Amino acid sequence: MSTLQAKDIAQFLQDQSNKETLRFITCGSVDDGKSTLIGRLLFESKSIFDDQLEALKSDSGRYGTQGEKMDLALLVDGLQAEREQGITIDVAYRFFATDRRRFIVADTPGHEQYTRNMATGASTAELAVILIDARKGVLQQTRRHSRIAAMMGIRHVVLAVNKMDLVGFDEIVFKTIVADYSGFAKDFQFSAIQAIPVSGLDGDNVLLHSERMPWYSGPTLMHHLDTVDLTQVRSRGAFRMPVQWVNRPNLDFRGFCGRVAEGVVRVGDAVRVLPSGVQTRIKSILAGFSEVESAQMGDSITLTLSDEVDASRGDVLVAGEAPPEVADQFEVKLLWMTEHAMSPGRQFLMKLACKEVTATVTEIKYREDVNTGVHLAAKTLGLNEIATVNLSTSAPLVFEPYSVNRVLGGFVLIDKLSFETVSAGMIDFALRRASNIHWQALEVNKAARAVQKHQTPRCLWFTGLSGSGKSTIANLLDRRLHADGCHTYVLDGDNVRHGLNRDLGFTEVDRVENIRRVAEVARLMVDAGLIVLVSFISPFRSERNMARDLFAPGEFVEVFVDTSLQECERRDVKGLYAKARRGELQNFTGIDSPYEPPEAPEVHLHADRDAPELCIAQVLAALG
Repeated sequence: MSTLQAKDIAQFLQDQSNKETLRFITCGSVDDGKSTLIGRLLFESKSIFDDQLEALKSDSGRYGTQGEKMDLALLVDGLQAEREQGITIDVAYRFFATDRRRFIVADTPGHEQYTRNMATGASTAELAVILIDARKGVLQQTRRHSRIAAMMGIRHVVLAVNKMDLVGFDEIVFKTIVADYSGFAKDFQFSAIQAIPVSGLDGDNVLLHSERMPWYSGPTLMHHLDTVDLTQVRSRGAFRMPVQWVNRPNLDFRGFCGRVAEGVVRVGDAVRVLPSGVQTRIKSILAGFSEVESAQMGDSITLTLSDEVDASRGDVLVAGEAPPEVADQFEVKLLWMTEHAMSPGRQFLMKLACKEVTATVTEIKYREDVNTGVHLAAKTLGLNEIATVNLSTSAPLVFEPYSVNRVLGGFVLIDKLSFETVSAGMIDFALRRASNIHWQALEVNKAARAVQKHQTPRCLWFTGLSGSGKSTIANLLDRRLHADGCHTYVLDGDNVRHGLNRDLGFTEVDRVENIRRVAEVARLMVDAGLIVLVSFISPFRSERNMARDLFAPGEFVEVFVDTSLQECERRDVKGLYAKARRGELQNFTGIDSPYEPPEAPEVHLHADRDAPELCIAQVLAALG
């Protein structure tokens, strides 16, 4: 490479680094032409290499839908299934640039079943290009995507009325669609909606003004993307940086690595470490291996501090004079992203910035109708549904409302068993500051009560189908322990439903709450120094794991009373299976509601094979 070539490349890279970057998405209903429009943007901006162009010509002949023309949608739809079906399935990111800006565009699916993919693309975008097929007008998925875009914090919208060539470039059609959409979107907090009539297939009003639509005098799509003012969206708040990693290569260096989520930080600035609140100052800032005087939003840096402070992954370094809130109870918006419905009371892993905690939806306040925004009552939340809920976390979180800070306000919920991401969430505000309520330290603690009773407090959690023998074994074991001088108590499923849980039914939601309450009571009893025997069907692994998490290691003993469904039906002392088979009992475990057997119980009893006395001996052996 010649010196001149090297200088040209260096200058090009320098020019690119000085440009601002706009991230935007294309969204809308199925077959509105999103992929074709992005392909046209890439083609018109000369962002396609020669080999890509040759491959596109070849692929158009094999997969294309445009006859002799190049099918520009194939530039984005790269999955085999996408090309065979002519649809977009996953989010596809593409890069292009003009003399003024760099762009990262996310092509998102239009199908309802892939709404969660659309939300993923919207979570990092600053602008949404919402396409509408001029022949179809505003559809339900158009409304859903617009609502999600608004919920995800997008404030600038381009309403691209596409396929104008198929309606004869009719101005009245365009204006009717714009009026319909504007009426629907008036309640959203969009800063601006720019409507543009386009034909992605032929390029009308994409790069150049269309001669076939002389009645339109507004900007072209490319011109608007190049010039839209995003200063309000990118307004800088006070400094915030979640700690991703503590860098300690030797005894003489301790740096805190992360990406600046908001604001500017300079050497010498006063900062706080949250949630502890410890104050210190910035000693140095490293960008890579080079020291710099300042860093701003988006920069990945390492900070060293003037004082030796305790900070770790998940903590947040913030401006000393403008700290954010810390709380453990929130009102949030959720987009549910899995087919298994969400039930209040169930625990999930929650990831906010670099912090991971356990979170529980304590109440669904209302679900939003995707078309009208009307608030609807709901006990569960299904796939692609949006709701406002109350959320409780196991530890205090440093946060800001999502409308203020996406990094410290946006989170995901993850299933604790499958590790599937089940929901995207946005914090609206705190319901209770974490500092308002403290655990009251008691002089007589669990250890003191255990010594007084001469026993080790435990929770023996008996689980199994109805009729498996849980209660029989628990009662016999209770008698044995009582005779040996132990202090015990039995929490039986039927008995508890006469009092504490008399308001609960047998839906999945009620069963989750049933177990949550009983687990909390059992924890208090163990804290009192008792050996508590819990006899509940408790059909769901996630709730049994939730109960286990309440106890110290070794305190929770899961006892699986394994009896076949056939044997349980044969016993059927209460006649419940017979009623369930006749359809007189709904949501009956083993018949029309599932039972999830324990995967690694401390004690596994075969109660259809072994006598109760032998089962009791196995439990006692496990207790030691």
